[in-house]
Amino acid sequence: MVKRVKTAVFPVAGLGTRFLPATKAMPKEMLTVVDRPLIQYAVDEAREAGITHFVFVTGRNKGVIEDHFDRQFELETTLEQRGKQAALAELQQDLPSAGRTSFTRQQEPLGLGHAVWCAREIVGDEPFALLLPDMLFKARRGVLKQMMETYEETGGNVLAVEQVPQQDVSSYGVVGRGAGDDSGFRISGMVEKPKPEEAPSNLIISGRYILQPEIFNLLADQPRGAGGEIQLTDAMQTLMQSQPFVGVQYEGQSFDCGSKIGFLTANVAYALDREDIGDDFLAALSRIGLHNALIDGFRIAAE
Repeated sequence: MVKRVKTAVFPVAGLGTRFLPATKAMPKEMLTVVDRPLIQYAVDEAREAGITHFVFVTGRNKGVIEDHFDRQFELETTLEQRGKQAALAELQQDLPSAGRTSFTRQQEPLGLGHAVWCAREIVGDEPFALLLPDMLFKARRGVLKQMMETYEETGGNVLAVEQVPQQDVSSYGVVGRGAGDDSGFRISGMVEKPKPEEAPSNLIISGRYILQPEIFNLLADQPRGAGGEIQLTDAMQTLMQSQPFVGVQYEGQSFDCGSKIGFLTANVAYALDREDIGDDFLAALSRIGLHNALIDGFRIAAE
């Protein structure tokens, strides 16, 4: 019987240097796509997939993330007094219930693998989901939910993957494709940031994982890899020798909000898709000279 995944880990300790000076005093995970912080999108995706415990691996100057997932009585009282019931209801709906969030610190920037290892005592001996908040997915069914459906059939470890141009694979963790279809194929191997000519495929790991707890023991002794950091991919390669890894080529569109272009593109895509502001935003784009055909094409691609 496959063990249910109830816990999700969110690594949010990064410095966000690509967005300075905006991130000098504000965590990059609190940057907003339209009017919701990136971290909120990731938490929403996890909730849709059935996650009930949310673990945040933070660093210095990240206290605002903890505040975001707490009640603000002064704000709620003001909204109540002013009759802003819709805004109040949205705030309350976004909050995880009491006791469902945990926070732990990554004291040094030693890489994703180290950040995951920092959550070991909270996660315990249970499978868990891992969501990188920089990656935002626009999909009719959340990417983690798609992965959960596969996990319930296969067990083991499950990774979300997507195709990129072959010349771009050197920026990512890349997997080899074995037997199976897009909704769940056996991963035959993986490598971190390979040269294009040495990559096993053009399928990259896309920032969503379901992992078994044995990964923690491997990360505890994992030597530093690419970039002098403890790489999660290296530990997964070792775990693959004893446990299956399954790839899910998800349905949807990704936005790498760790880059300025990806972040700006996500804002346009999500704004155009909003019932309350989409038409007005479209008109505003037209007024600054963006051609309607280009906007329509963008809208179709973002669906």
